[in-house]
Amino acid sequence: MAKAGRAAATWRAYREVSKPGSPGLFTRLKAMPRMLRGAVKGDYPHLGKGQLAMFAAGLAYIISPVDAIPDFLLGIGIVDDFGVFVWLMSSLLGASGRYVEWEREDLELLHQKPRP
Repeated sequence: MAKAGRAAATWRAYREVSKPGSPGLFTRLKAMPRMLRGAVKGDYPHLGKGQLAMFAAGLAYIISPVDAIPDFLLGIGIVDDFGVFVWLMSSLLGASGRYVEWEREDLELLHQKPRP
């Protein structure tokens, strides 16, 4: 069941990245640091502190030597880290895509000239 969930999350991330008119993969990857910095500073209101905490917890779980399933159990021990990695990347890619669209809308509003 967990494998199906990871596969579905990966498929959703792929579909979102490959939609016509949506930001591409590299645009989203380059936007991640700006998005995270803006969210921490409070400049980007669409990414809450709870989501930032979940992203940090996911990253900490991946790099932490303490796991729910120890890595020395070859095959099984790496699956939980991979599942968290897939969740983290699909969540970050989705959030960074929304951030790029938010940036574009913000720039469009900024460049619109007021009509007399």
